[in-house]
Amino acid sequence: MEDKTRLRDAATIILSRAGNDGPEVLMGQRGKGAAFMPGKFVFPGGALDPGDLDVPMARPLAADCARRLIVPGAPDPVALAAAAIRELWEETGLALAEPGPWPAAPAPDWAALAGLGLLPSAAPLRYVFRAITPPGRPRRFDARFFLADAGAVAGNPEDFSRAQDELSHLQWVPLLRARSFDLPFITEVVLAEIAPLIGRAGPPESVPFFDNSGPVPTFRRLQ
Repeated sequence: MEDKTRLRDAATIILSRAGNDGPEVLMGQRGKGAAFMPGKFVFPGGALDPGDLDVPMARPLAADCARRLIVPGAPDPVALAAAAIRELWEETGLALAEPGPWPAAPAPDWAALAGLGLLPSAAPLRYVFRAITPPGRPRRFDARFFLADAGAVAGNPEDFSRAQDELSHLQWVPLLRARSFDLPFITEVVLAEIAPLIGRAGPPESVPFFDNSGPVPTFRRLQ
């Protein structure tokens, strides 16, 4: 039987756009019966799957982004980018992708995207945050957070018709209102960190890292 409490690699996408009341981010609500963060509003994301390990990209990750993701024992940066893009696709029906043929038959989790003639693209992703879930939680993740502009979505960023049922109440949330939602603590921290980055080009100066892998929580910045 799979140990659900083991630390798993994960990836999350913070999709942003300009709105009438300033920058907006895409969020959805987890089910009330979910084992991890029930009822909370979160960004699309989830654990790395085996099918994410060999996914072709229309365009690669930026070099600085890939460099910061390379640490001993971590998955390949392209696999983490693929996981983030897949989770966005599954949970919202939005594709960070470009038209193009797959060089080989895709893994089952990618078949629907490939069926639309789309290849995932890692180029829009900026690595902006990392957090490891504290011990004692029913699920634990080593999560990498990516920021991406909604202009890179293939199609209408308001069309959630292809979303699966993992998140409900999908909506574009103005940053000014986001903290009025029922958010996990780490999501509040991420929002504060990424607010100055939205609408700006280029990588952040450093990547905040909440490290709960050991007995003492540690906060540091990845250069």
